[in-house]
Amino acid sequence: MKTRFKKNAKVFDIVITAVAGMVSVGVMLYGVAHFGLTNAWPELVLNLFYVACLVMIWMYFFNRIDSLRFNYWCSLSVGITVLLRDILFAPPLANYPLHLSCFTLSVLLLCTLTYFYARKDWKSYSKSNLWAICVIDIVIATLYQIDIMYFEPTDEYTNYMLTEIWIRPTITYGLVACFVTEAK
Repeated sequence: MKTRFKKNAKVFDIVITAVAGMVSVGVMLYGVAHFGLTNAWPELVLNLFYVACLVMIWMYFFNRIDSLRFNYWCSLSVGITVLLRDILFAPPLANYPLHLSCFTLSVLLLCTLTYFYARKDWKSYSKSNLWAICVIDIVIATLYQIDIMYFEPTDEYTNYMLTEIWIRPTITYGLVACFVTEAK
């Protein structure tokens, strides 16, 4: 089966991203089964979008989907997860400055993704702009982790929440790694 990428480093980036994403989604699906659907249904909804992104990464990797469709649908799926988890149904954080920072960065990330997939000539997007998407998402996840680890009370659900927080940055890293190859 022919793959889109020929360099071993690029193949390694995509494979590691996909495997880490699948393991994280698997852990979250176990968490949904463990805590019950009434308590963990939002993670199940988010995982549907994460699984869609992972499937599209594999399809893109094996040349089953073209760049335009991959760009559009993955950006849309990640944008929906940002909108749902971080903007519309943002978890109340114990530290208000962290909450405000996460909300502001989430809006910035959503605007960046919207601008990215709405462009007609998206291949002209620079590599630094592409990496900005990933960096913003990593900063959001880091702020959530700081709040959960230092300001929130911990329970058995905390480890699953920390896993869920890092799924999207893992996927955005894979998306950016794929998009960088398409940039001029």
